[in-house]
Amino acid sequence: MSFLEVLYFIVPSAIFYAAPLIFTAIGGVFSERSGVINIGLEGLMVMGAFIGILFNLFFVDTFGAATPWVALLAAMVVSGIFSLMHAVAAISFRADQTISGVAINMLGVAVALFSVKMIYGKGQTDYIQERFIRFDIPFLSEIPVLGPMFFKNVYSTSILAIGVALCAWFIIYKTPFGLRLRAVGEHPMAADTMGVNVTRMRYIAVIVSGALAGIGGAVYSQSISGEFSHTTINGQGFMALAAMIFGKWHPLGALGAALFFGFAQALSIVGGQIPYIDQVPSYYLHILPYVLTILAVAGFIGKAHAPKSIGKPYIKGKR
Repeated sequence: MSFLEVLYFIVPSAIFYAAPLIFTAIGGVFSERSGVINIGLEGLMVMGAFIGILFNLFFVDTFGAATPWVALLAAMVVSGIFSLMHAVAAISFRADQTISGVAINMLGVAVALFSVKMIYGKGQTDYIQERFIRFDIPFLSEIPVLGPMFFKNVYSTSILAIGVALCAWFIIYKTPFGLRLRAVGEHPMAADTMGVNVTRMRYIAVIVSGALAGIGGAVYSQSISGEFSHTTINGQGFMALAAMIFGKWHPLGALGAALFFGFAQALSIVGGQIPYIDQVPSYYLHILPYVLTILAVAGFIGKAHAPKSIGKPYIKGKR
């Protein structure tokens, strides 16, 4: 297998595994840009994965091939509503945002697994029939070298994830809404003085982060695992959190970091089929994404500059 053939093999897989991380990391960017820490991305992804699979199994006869896409919308809505608990605790009740996020992680897993046990009488759901499928992009897939690498056998969810990252960059940095979002994260009192409703902006940001994390979870469960159990998400939300920090709370930075972690995950899955890498013990490849996550956070969390008011509850009229 030549070097080019290895790239043809590994690059599409890396983009495929990065898609759920991109959605979730971008959601984290919205929340933390507004000044609200969202450690609960893992729990929100779990809820999205659970709802996506459940909706897919229950409504596959109704929606047919469109079921995965409708399931994405259902997961987005439910996870957005689920994130309201974090918003109420962190914004209205001014609770410790880290503890609130951890509670969301624990509650998300508990609710999802309890529901699976009640519905199916076992620890996992059945496998879905309708999944996201690969396709070739017309004309672009015929471009020499780049075509087979980026535009052949691609998932529509991967294209959507990259599109969401670009839209998030435009919204946060090129629109009045994005300016207000960054203002309440950097200096909420100044934003309040200028007439910006700090509480409303933070609520919107947390709900958006929940909705995107739900989409990320549903994409993962409907394209990678095909079912839901206690091991379906298994740390993906924390990887997305690391990608957000690694990307310095910037949508395009989070996109690049998610692709990096997606590459590590793809290597752990398909590395056994690549020359030289197939000689590395499989358990080293399986722990690679998590080791890179730790190294990335440890190496960049002190150098990256988070929004100045992140984690600080805002009390109107109090400096």
